[in-house]
Formats: sequence, structure tokens, C-alpha cells
Amino acid sequence: MRTYRPIAIDKEIKISSRSFLVSKTDEKGNILYVNDTFCDVTGYEEIEVIGKAHNIVRHPDMPSVIFFLMWKQIQSGKNIRALVKNLARSGEYYWVSTDFEIRYEDANKTYIAFRRAVPRKAINAIEPLYRHLLKIEKVHGMEASLIYLQGYLEERHLTFDEYMDSLLKPKGIIATIFNKMKDTFVNAA
Repeated sequence: MRTYRPIAIDKEIKISSRSFLVSKTDEKGNILYVNDTFCDVTGYEEIEVIGKAHNIVRHPDMPSVIFFLMWKQIQSGKNIRALVKNLARSGEYYWVSTDFEIRYEDANKTYIAFRRAVPRKAINAIEPLYRHLLKIEKVHGMEASLIYLQGYLEERHLTFDEYMDSLLKPKGIIATIFNKMKDTFVNAA
């Protein structure tokens, strides 16, 4: 069965700072669970995404190298935080900060992704870098994009995780709420 891929339009979906989009995938990235907020924001019904690859919401403006880094990190059992532009069923886009929990269930790993709204200043900071990485990928491939990103980070004396934390790490009451929500969800699962 073919997966419907919407045509991207230049219209943003605003996400409340109190909303958390949650999804759970298997080791191959196939969706096992999504919460109601995920469905509300993406416009997909739960039944449409269960069993599908999570890249169903991948926006064409996102450089592949970011997903490569995310996948490499979580497969090694480590969390990663990243700023991601996603594509809704309507073709509209939304920006989220993605944070992972890695679960071991029987002999299988599952990945729970927690997404929340991000500040406009973080989006404004990352968009030029993502546009540049995407241009490099289109001309020279993902490996060249990765090399460029490594140089970009080295010049700033930062790792990818440190760079994302500088843009996205929740502070104050938002951090407390986010961590409590993650703990509640993970402990209930």
C-alpha cells in the first residue's frame, strides 16, 4: 500500500507550549503508538500511521544528515535532542524539539519520541544552517553535509548535543513539566 505524501505548503501550524506530541516506534522506525496530540497536529488518524515508517511526517526542507545523526545516536542507546521541521497531512509544517526515551521490551528496543513547541529564536537560528546542509546534500550528498556540519560545530567548539541544548533545552517550569510528563508516560508504558 502506498503512503500518501502531501505537497508541502508554506503555512505553519502553531503548537501550544503545553502540548506534547508522543510517538513510539520499533527498531526500524515503524510507528507503534501515537498520542491524540500527535494526531491533532499532524492531521493523521491513528489508524493511518500505525505500522508506517515515521518519516511519513518528514518535511522536504529537513536535511537527511539530521535524521542520520538522530538514528545513529538512538540506535546506540543514547538520547538525542533535535530541532525538526515536520510535515502535516495538510501540507502545512510545524517545528518541534524531539527528545527520546529508549525502552527495552523483551528482546526488542523501542523508541519513544517526545515533541514540544520550540521558541521562534531557535527556529530562526537553525533555519539557515538546515537550508545550507540541504543544498550541500543535493549537490554533493549526505556525507559532504555531515562533514560540513562537523566543521560548523568544531568552529563553535560544540558537539551536536551541546548545540541543540543551547537552542532547545527547556528551562524553569517548562523543564519541570516536560520531565514530569516524560516520566509519567514512560512509567505507565
